[in-house]
Amino acid sequence: MSTNPQTADLATPLKFAYWVPNVSGGLVVSTIEQRTSWDFEYNKKLARIAEDAGFEYALTQTRYAASYGADKQHEATSFSLALLGATEKLNVISAVHPGMWHPGVLAKFIITADHLSGGRAAVNIVSGWLKDEFINFGLEWLEHDERYVRTEEFIRVLRGLWTEQNYSQSGKYYNIKDFTLNPAPLDIPGRAHPEIFFGGNSTAAQATAGRVADWYFSNGKDLEGFKENIAGVQASAAAAGRKPRFGLNGFVIARDTEKEAKETLREIVAKAHVPAVEGFRDAVQEAGPSTKDGKGMWADSTFEDLVQYNDGFKTGLIGTPEQIAERIVEYKKIGVNLFLTCYLHFQEEVEAFGRDVLPIVRELEADLARKNDVELVGVK
Repeated sequence: MSTNPQTADLATPLKFAYWVPNVSGGLVVSTIEQRTSWDFEYNKKLARIAEDAGFEYALTQTRYAASYGADKQHEATSFSLALLGATEKLNVISAVHPGMWHPGVLAKFIITADHLSGGRAAVNIVSGWLKDEFINFGLEWLEHDERYVRTEEFIRVLRGLWTEQNYSQSGKYYNIKDFTLNPAPLDIPGRAHPEIFFGGNSTAAQATAGRVADWYFSNGKDLEGFKENIAGVQASAAAAGRKPRFGLNGFVIARDTEKEAKETLREIVAKAHVPAVEGFRDAVQEAGPSTKDGKGMWADSTFEDLVQYNDGFKTGLIGTPEQIAERIVEYKKIGVNLFLTCYLHFQEEVEAFGRDVLPIVRELEADLARKNDVELVGVK
């Protein structure tokens, strides 16, 4: 696939993140063996393995009610803070829901986490699709597009309180009057404030992300699907004079042979926990399928796709290390800046990714940059 000069950043090495398994049952809804644990000791070791392997980010999942086959889950912000304390380089992203948090309270929490970690705290704003969580907590439930109206206000409050003194904002959901948070976030070169990630694939989500997000996370997509998915974000961002970066979810199955990798995928799907996958499918009808144009997260997901609950199989990071590295760089050519990865056996497979896949990615990135008369900078 040819390089898209309007979206591809060939001078900057790809960044890599992993999903923090702070939820029981692993990252696929299957009875296949997953040598992964939701407890803190496992995750503390994993975080250290990941930063040594070349990963720059970790994303801690948020859920309150049990879902997608998991019966236990740690809260995201407190778990992220603990991981920040256990590491030295890793940036840890806490996933949070507007409606569950007041943005001013979250802004203060992240400032504290930022100071405690030396500037490594970030947030992922998730507008929410699990209706039962809100209803059963006695919280207001908003219909799909209205959730993004609230999300945009929420993010604007975060950014305003992080960057301005005596900040004020008047809106439908939040009214802030002459408020100052001291201390401010740490002054980190190249960073205006703690990074704001944003997830959501619908038309409303894309428009919101373009206007206010630093990073846009996409569910798993094939190459053409990714280009289509970010088009709305790019259009919205261009109109606002902004340039967000793009992350893509992918489930990694790296094996000695392509046949072995594909056999592993087949086993995952064959051993799917059918009631849990079907329950998840029913719950996410509040996401993409509920929109007026039928676009959004999980709108076109099959049963097989939903066995990895963020469509990670669609990205196609399945094969030998060489095949996976080549696939990754094809995505870089069309605008991916970061890969958010997940695995069956996190500790050993994250370590193997850093050892076997990442060096090939860096070689391919360097070749790609040279062919386009660009210098690849900052490779560690």
